[in-house]
Amino acid sequence: MKRIVIFLAVTFGLTWAYEFGVVYPIATGGLAGVPDVAAQFVTGAAMFFPALGVLITRLVTREGFKNCVIKPRGFKKTLPWFLIAWFGPALLAFIGAAVYFLAFPQDFDPNMSTMVAATQQAAASGGAEMPAEAIKMMLLAQLPFAVFLGPVLNIVTTFGEEWGWRGYLVPKMATHLRIVPTLLVTGVIWGLWHAPLTIIGHNYGVGYPGWPFAGIAAMCVFCIVLGIFFTYVTVRTGSCLAAAFGHGAVNALAAAGIIFSVTGGNPFVGPMPVGILGGSAFIAVAAFMLWDLRRREKAGTLDMPKAGLPDDVRKGDVLTEKARAEAAR
Repeated sequence: MKRIVIFLAVTFGLTWAYEFGVVYPIATGGLAGVPDVAAQFVTGAAMFFPALGVLITRLVTREGFKNCVIKPRGFKKTLPWFLIAWFGPALLAFIGAAVYFLAFPQDFDPNMSTMVAATQQAAASGGAEMPAEAIKMMLLAQLPFAVFLGPVLNIVTTFGEEWGWRGYLVPKMATHLRIVPTLLVTGVIWGLWHAPLTIIGHNYGVGYPGWPFAGIAAMCVFCIVLGIFFTYVTVRTGSCLAAAFGHGAVNALAAAGIIFSVTGGNPFVGPMPVGILGGSAFIAVAAFMLWDLRRREKAGTLDMPKAGLPDDVRKGDVLTEKARAEAAR
């Protein structure tokens, strides 16, 4: 428990200090002349702090780096789950977007007119002209690129988060709680960690009714759902790398549905997976995964990664009550 507290204090402290002190001045225009690409890089750099929290916690508490939940259990055994982590989020994002457009068919535009017009306007402001057909081809070409290469291109930043959340916090929390409350609690923690960015518009925008608390609450729900998916592939592979690939896939495809939206959609509804309809496929799969994790826990076959716990803490891959007490001490 001491290590959990230290990890959370370091991770939240560093992240929120960085976001309020560096990201906010850039995002709100307090620092003029910062290019958009640089602003995106500065914002994305916050994803490294959970990994830094793991490093500091392991060093300060002299825990060492045994069982870092990085190395998979075996290539042949875990390959199917790495493939699910890689391609599953894209499939679920597309299904969720389809559900949204079925519910709001008037918002579906196969010609991508709104996105094409916005791209042309941005190009014109820079003194360039782009034909509509060229923009359509470019937008469509981005989709397979995001599906096949997004997870690996995003792996550096997403590993920064996943080594902290699924590779450290979730296994540690599971020594004190059963799997269902573990995933609910850690999902809320992960959502609250995003709060400074949610306040300034990350995923849900600004100025909506209930801002910013409605957005923070929605982000917590979204993080619970994603946290279940990422934990499941971590458990099945024994490696948080699977979660990092899945996280990279989500980041690469999150805005794909907007390309076909006339209005840009509603972040609380869809077509992005952060909305209730856009994320409906994620919710359904996460519910099944949570049920399966609970079933495995009750059957004594839940092989939760150990995240540095001594080998004798676990017996038959299930944490016993005696082991819980020992782990707490």
